[in-house]
Amino acid sequence: MTKEERYDFWDILAKSDLNLAPISVETLWVNVTRLCNQACRHCHVDASPRRTEQMGREVVDRCLEILEQNEQIKNLDITGGAPELNPYYGYFVVGARKLNKHVVSRHNLTVIFDGNPDNGDRKEYLPAFFADNQVEILASLPHYEAHYTDSVRGTGVFQKSIEGIRLLNDVGYGKTEAGLVLNIVCNSNGPISPKQCLELEIRFREELSRYGLVFNKLYAVTNVPINRFWAQLQKSGTYNEYMNSLIKNFDPEAARGVACRSLVSVGYDGRLYDCDFNQMLDLQIANSRLLTIFDFDLNALLGRKIRFGSHCFGCTAGGGGS
Repeated sequence: MTKEERYDFWDILAKSDLNLAPISVETLWVNVTRLCNQACRHCHVDASPRRTEQMGREVVDRCLEILEQNEQIKNLDITGGAPELNPYYGYFVVGARKLNKHVVSRHNLTVIFDGNPDNGDRKEYLPAFFADNQVEILASLPHYEAHYTDSVRGTGVFQKSIEGIRLLNDVGYGKTEAGLVLNIVCNSNGPISPKQCLELEIRFREELSRYGLVFNKLYAVTNVPINRFWAQLQKSGTYNEYMNSLIKNFDPEAARGVACRSLVSVGYDGRLYDCDFNQMLDLQIANSRLLTIFDFDLNALLGRKIRFGSHCFGCTAGGGGS
């Protein structure tokens, strides 16, 4: 019996009398590359220094055109891999800001120092670039303890991450008066309630303050059981246990608030998805045919049926996903 048959997300929705139809498209969540200077153990993208997928200028320009044509799309959320390793990253950010869109960038804190693994291109300019363009930063940091972060990301990554936050703080990020938003994202190996998330945020603040560091908010995101994390669960024989914990902690309120109801995900090649997780599973949006950014139709997207699967329990357990 397959995972989809054993863990039927649609069945849970029916039992909870939930109809999770799209309600808006407020955000383009754009994955511009799968190249990364890291290869994290929990990465749902399977990103690494060996990946070669990159969004080209034609797709970037079409995304900017969509943003310009649709006033109701307020946000551009850029992710990867390490999105800054895409050659058109800066062009994309500046173009979106010229359209008065709010730009959010996922950031791993170490690309500043490591640069591009392909050509050694250094990225020390990033903090100032972020600040100049008022980019909201979603910075990933697995844990406030060095040994845990290094076990997930590699020896020395925690210290680089601390220095990365320091550089962001130096240009005003995380400081209320500057208006530059630095949010920290950590991954949780299981459901986490809003109360637990708040307690974890307090602990992160205490621990990072020891280094003189500040941030705005912490997001604790439940690891979605796909790709590398799925492989870990299978290898350890704990996949069923993990899935059952997600189902046990299914929260209808978290389900109603899933991000896929108010965004569209764009792949590096322009294909459209309901979210970045569906993108990695190649669950492309389809009406009468598979859709891309080049046949973007807002009304059709609002009328689509979101493609759910067993992995979606990661976004509906406890306090929900990202």
